[in-house]
Amino acid sequence: TIIANLLVNAAKLASPQFPDGAIQLIKTPDRNAIKELLSLSQYIDLCIPRGGEGLIRTVAECSRVPVVKHYKGVCHVYLDKSAKFDMSERIVINAKCQRPGVCNAMETLLIHSEIANTLLPILVQRLLEHNVELRLDPRGLKIAEAVASKMNLLHKVKPATEDDWYAEYLDLILAVRIVDNIQEAIDHINQYGSAHSDAIVTEDETTAQKFLNEVDSAAVYWNASTRFTDGGEFGMGAEIGISTDKIGARGPMGLEELTTYKWLGYGNGQIRQ
Repeated sequence: TIIANLLVNAAKLASPQFPDGAIQLIKTPDRNAIKELLSLSQYIDLCIPRGGEGLIRTVAECSRVPVVKHYKGVCHVYLDKSAKFDMSERIVINAKCQRPGVCNAMETLLIHSEIANTLLPILVQRLLEHNVELRLDPRGLKIAEAVASKMNLLHKVKPATEDDWYAEYLDLILAVRIVDNIQEAIDHINQYGSAHSDAIVTEDETTAQKFLNEVDSAAVYWNASTRFTDGGEFGMGAEIGISTDKIGARGPMGLEELTTYKWLGYGNGQIRQ
């Protein structure tokens, strides 16, 4: 109720001609009312569900109204073999630790095997210092346990399961996997990711372009944190959500992304031949 009233008051302050009833609140907690609402395709043009994964899946499956999904953010950072170590550290800590409970935070770290033995111990130490629990594949686990044992933090290092690669933790928990090449990283992201935001850290432009072109996500970054996927950061102002759909709006959605087209023709008696 408070949010609805704030929206109405803000709209009327911005435009005194704002029509009554343009913003409405459905007060009933009955879930059957949602199903009824989602059947009214003759009155409703679009539904943007905001909430947990279960809610969004239910809405998408039941709705007769077009749905734009603000889905979960299983975001990845891939550290390629040519990645600068200092840049990698900054991006990893920012992407995971700045705000771990948001949808554009990193949930899985991928690192090239050629640099894993030297870079991963550094990252493990920094992440453990930030109170991050690590869940790693067998190769990564061996490296992480050696670091964690010296810090008396072995309880913060665990073997990853298949479910961890799909997980949106929204917490100080990070899945870590060592990969042998760029293609393995891309394949992992496209299999386990949620098409939200993913990043590569590399000094190799050819490798970067391959990643940018082949990772099928709404926002893909080269040498930058996944945390930039945001309407304000993209210059859109306040966002309505971040779409992971492939048709229509994709990525951060401002007001413009929710508009459509109307074609106007001015003639002087022209007819089609």
